[in-house]
Amino acid sequence: MTAMLLDLLRAARGAGVKISVAESLDAFRAAEVVGYNDRQTLRDTLTLSLAKTLEDKRAFEACFDLFFQRDTVTTGEDPETTSAPRPQAGEPGDHDGLSPLSSMVLNNDQAGLAAAMEGAADAIGASNISLFTQTNMFAWRMLEQMGLPELDRDIANLRGEANDEATAERLEQARAALGAQARTFMERQLTLFSAGTTREIREGALRNVRLSQLDRRDMDRMRALVREMAKQIATRYSRKRWKARRGHLDTRRTLRKNMSFDSIPFHTIWKRTRIDKPTVMALCDVSGSVAAVSRFLLMFLYSLTDALAGIRSFAYSNHLIEVSDILARREIDDAIDEVMKVVGFGSSDYGRCFADFAEIAMRDIDRQTTVIILGDARGNRNEPRLDLVKQIFERASRVIWLNPEPESLWGTGDSDILRYESFCHEVKSCGTLVQLERIIAEMMQAAQ
Repeated sequence: MTAMLLDLLRAARGAGVKISVAESLDAFRAAEVVGYNDRQTLRDTLTLSLAKTLEDKRAFEACFDLFFQRDTVTTGEDPETTSAPRPQAGEPGDHDGLSPLSSMVLNNDQAGLAAAMEGAADAIGASNISLFTQTNMFAWRMLEQMGLPELDRDIANLRGEANDEATAERLEQARAALGAQARTFMERQLTLFSAGTTREIREGALRNVRLSQLDRRDMDRMRALVREMAKQIATRYSRKRWKARRGHLDTRRTLRKNMSFDSIPFHTIWKRTRIDKPTVMALCDVSGSVAAVSRFLLMFLYSLTDALAGIRSFAYSNHLIEVSDILARREIDDAIDEVMKVVGFGSSDYGRCFADFAEIAMRDIDRQTTVIILGDARGNRNEPRLDLVKQIFERASRVIWLNPEPESLWGTGDSDILRYESFCHEVKSCGTLVQLERIIAEMMQAAQ
């Protein structure tokens, strides 16, 4: 039962249910209390122990039902013709001399066949299946474990020395039926246990695909990835902030506080260092293919609101507007769509956009401000206004320019990125989710 429950928890994790070690232990204790005899009671108990959200509840229950789903193992014969009592040794129809699998088939022992298939699946490690192409291989190995070679020998002997074509035909028919049921069994195992592996492979590919070439069908998965990445970054940052805020022991104040206890430090007092959260201003180019990267940068920043204070966001193409209010009052996806309608997909004019930014926000930049500029710096040969970028550089704590283009294209054609580079603390290529995650994490770390 322990192995079975471990497999169920692994399948549930693959289905997207987040289960910690502590929750796994709770599930084991709960299962010991209610037992395994009543499947519905076990299902409800484990759901209460493991599911934290309605989505988790649905995913776990669907996984539980699939895990315990069992099809009747049949021999392909009409049950009415094989329902007679098993003959005793020496009687007509006696199956002595045949393998256990052949005997179960001829007696239509469905319970025995089902138990044999389950045992064979455990023996070959059927839960380790991860690819669709492995289905037939695992099904064949399971049948071998059940005794398929001995069944084949029985068929050959019956058609040869025993001259019993009718029995051989029954076994041949059962052999084909068992093969089909073994494949069905392994397809269910694949559905249960390959989901996590398949998702990891797919997510690994999505993390490294260029955002400008992202298939629209993958947008939902990418949004979920961004939320997960941002949560991990925020968790790491919050933990470090807590440790840093605690500071060092204030010995003098601690002794004074505990004078009534003969200076035994029952109450400790710590020197506290005030840590300011970083202020972030993000300027996102929403023209053409650059818009895809800007969309995910905005998602990242607004998933980090607990760790970052004073985020102000700006979007630009041929002019710049502040979009903080739009993003604050609406769900992030709807807000970004509205931003795109207002200012997106125009012809880039970086000089005019920096002038707009200077008028709106230049006076608010100080030594606590991190300015992130996302864009390809292709201004269609308009005046780049390097003087305004220099002012931002001199006022801000950090200026980070993220360019979605590969470095090999920097400075070619109408690209002004090499001219802007002198007035940035960092200029990085940022065309994939992995690169964006790394840069945001580095920014959070440097801001501590």
